[in-house]
Amino acid sequence: MAKWFRSEPMEYISIIMNEDAAHDCLADLGKLGAIQFTDVRGSWAAVCSALNPQASNTFLVALGTRRYVSYVKRCDELERKLRYLNQEIEKFDLEQTSAGTIDNFLETPPAVASDKSKGGGAQLLDSLENELVGYESQLRELNSYSEKLTTEYNEKVELQEVLEKARRFFMIDAPRLAVSELTTEGPGGNEQGLLDGGGMESRPDLDMRFSSITGVVASEEKTRFERMIFRATRGNCYVRFAPIKQPITDPESGVMVDKSVFIIFYKSESIEAKLKKICDAFSAHRYSLPDMDDAASVDQMLTENAQELVDSRTVLLKNQDTRYRLCQMLAKHTEKWTWIVLKEKAVYHSLNMFKADVSGMLRGEGWVIGENLDEVREAVEKAHANMDMAMPSLVDHVPQPWPTPPTHFVTNKFTYGYQEFVNTYGVPRYREANPALFTAATFPFLFGVMYGDVGHGSFLLLAGLYLLWNEKKNDDAKLGELAEGLHSGRYMIVMMGFFAVYAGLIYNDCFSLGLNLFGTRWQFENQDSGEVEEGAIAYPTAEYGSAESVYPFGLDPIWHVATNELLFFNSFKMKLSVIFGIFQMFMGTLLKGLNAVYFNEKLDLLYEFIPMVVFASSLFIYMVVLIFLKWSINWNSRMLAATCLDPDGDGWGSSDYEGDWVPCDQSGNGYCTPWGYSCVDGDDTATKCPTDIGGCQPPNLITTLINIALQPGTVEEPMYKGQAAVQNILLLCAFISVPVLLLAKPYFLSKQQHEPITHHGDEEDNHDDAEEEHSFGEIIIHQAIETIEFVLGMVSNTASYLRLWALSLAHSELATVFWEKAMLTTLNSNWFATYFGFGVFAGITMGVLLMMDVLECFLHALRLHWVEFQNKFFKADGVRFAPYSFKQIIKDAS
Repeated sequence: MAKWFRSEPMEYISIIMNEDAAHDCLADLGKLGAIQFTDVRGSWAAVCSALNPQASNTFLVALGTRRYVSYVKRCDELERKLRYLNQEIEKFDLEQTSAGTIDNFLETPPAVASDKSKGGGAQLLDSLENELVGYESQLRELNSYSEKLTTEYNEKVELQEVLEKARRFFMIDAPRLAVSELTTEGPGGNEQGLLDGGGMESRPDLDMRFSSITGVVASEEKTRFERMIFRATRGNCYVRFAPIKQPITDPESGVMVDKSVFIIFYKSESIEAKLKKICDAFSAHRYSLPDMDDAASVDQMLTENAQELVDSRTVLLKNQDTRYRLCQMLAKHTEKWTWIVLKEKAVYHSLNMFKADVSGMLRGEGWVIGENLDEVREAVEKAHANMDMAMPSLVDHVPQPWPTPPTHFVTNKFTYGYQEFVNTYGVPRYREANPALFTAATFPFLFGVMYGDVGHGSFLLLAGLYLLWNEKKNDDAKLGELAEGLHSGRYMIVMMGFFAVYAGLIYNDCFSLGLNLFGTRWQFENQDSGEVEEGAIAYPTAEYGSAESVYPFGLDPIWHVATNELLFFNSFKMKLSVIFGIFQMFMGTLLKGLNAVYFNEKLDLLYEFIPMVVFASSLFIYMVVLIFLKWSINWNSRMLAATCLDPDGDGWGSSDYEGDWVPCDQSGNGYCTPWGYSCVDGDDTATKCPTDIGGCQPPNLITTLINIALQPGTVEEPMYKGQAAVQNILLLCAFISVPVLLLAKPYFLSKQQHEPITHHGDEEDNHDDAEEEHSFGEIIIHQAIETIEFVLGMVSNTASYLRLWALSLAHSELATVFWEKAMLTTLNSNWFATYFGFGVFAGITMGVLLMMDVLECFLHALRLHWVEFQNKFFKADGVRFAPYSFKQIIKDAS
């Protein structure tokens, strides 16, 4: 965990290598994943341009020319070919054969068809390129042939359907319609409009021949097609449709489309021209048919087309089988080929960042993890030794100043999720204290505080354990975005479930019911007989303050049946929320001090960290101390100390009073307090209370804290002697720390920046003064923002932590409502009502408490860390380490 507290030390190095061994060097470095190259060529061109703005563009372009751009373009082309092959494989729903683990792939040298692959990266690309070009051209040719065959096959299918539907219409429907026309009086729809358009009366004995157009149109376009025909011809045509039972494959997209046969009767050449244009607009296929009265010609055409249809189908299936077999073979290799291309592309992309200072030699620079520097040097030397290079390689440190070092943390399966949480908000600065180390403990804990319930938390815990059980299976599987996120956070989910169960045991809450695990320490009168009266007061089963009177773990279950349950739980959870919040924020402030010490920032340590600690301790840490002090005081004893008793009565000498019983002279009304004060009628509690213990009544902490600032020196109910003086001192410290925080650091910064300047004229004097004022003004503004943010943030952030109490209260009350309304109301009814009530209870609990409320508590816990905790010390402006790693590149691509 110590390594996780600060990022890994980085070294900025320069690598000089022989150009012939460069590919092998980078191939070995990519397996290490411990170096991040910087672009030497790009930075050098920028420097030259800045030094000589008059330099020609041609010179700068030549200076910035990349030597290996052509290789990167070749890799891009290979990636395009592989994407095409994968698309064809997906059309047949084939599963690609896994190339194994990435580690095994990187350790095994790539094996391709050509023997030239053993010679180096360029020959490997040549071999793979030749192989993929052959497969792509073969597939494209087969696809083109398939599209042509599908088109021909569809035309024959459509023609067959058109012939059969048209023959049936003329043999069956046309005579029936003719008889209907003879026996119907008045207009008859489309048919009547057609006859009216001719300006003639409907006479069956008149010999008229109508022209027709037959074809096929998509079924979804049928309504629009018919409406368009009616409007274009003004009803002077007759249209009939017949659906094709089997959908027809679209040759271009491969989608199955429902189509219908249509036949249109008309009587005008102008209408024919319109109908053909409409058919073309709707992509309807028109077919020419023989005279339907010539049955022999129609039968012959049907027979010939049916035979051609069988032949076309045979050829089409053969083509499909050939494509399937080819894709089946390609599916065994595409993933491995993709990984090879990604690896080679990464090598050449990195080589483009190198600069050729000397002929035959390449120089590059980059960041390397400090502890991996020897491995990098060894890998470079090994690559040169394997190729028997006479010219030696060199891996050496680059003298400072360096660019901004990147931030890198070594994580494992458990810490990865928490580190990603922090990186989502912002990457830590180089060597800055890492919030993820503390988030790993506090995030699931604060979630549990809000979600505390034994029953609901158990479901979340079991879900996390299920993800852990399938860890190895999911590591190798290709998961969706949601499943991948759940898999990455599996350990976090287990921790969230565990702390939810833990907090539920503290609250003694299981599906809104109390668990009497160890036996309650309180009891109502007539409790055993079930005749407890409303408003009855419970009494302890053991002496107050003894070990037997304390519930062993968590809260006593008797609180869940008490009428003041909500009042007690609200007070308890509210104080816990404030305590947790102040401790976490104060921890963030301490981390700011640790950062100042580590980076040797003395001004930040003396004039920011110390005033912040003084301010936070004077008001907020003191508030926590008061809470614990109030919890620890025996208020029964203190209140008894201010109670007037008869020295001869039964109450005198009670064990509830912790001090010594001292009789008084009874000079007042005859009664005495336990500490020996003679009571007088009209005395208030403060008068009767001993002066050495503070107050004798439990104070209202909110009032006490407000009075620290609004009424200094006034404490209505003190908890200890001298409380007013202590609070005045703390208030003074808090007030002094604010101007120190605001002004001290800017003052000393301005003193450090001020240097004697030799003035040569009034203009220079004015310019220097304006520049100095502007710089000092920026410092003042920045420090004012820092001060206001901290001072007001301590107040607002403390109030923000009350969400712990609010969400815990909402969770428990929702669970109570669901239990009472869905279950209790049906338990006394019949079995069916109980069964139905349980279903409603389970469904609402699953949807609201096990899903929505989990997300709600998750987001609120995340906000508490991002805003309330991290803003006390976290800069979040670091640069993430992007290592040259084949493993990471392949993972990201997958």
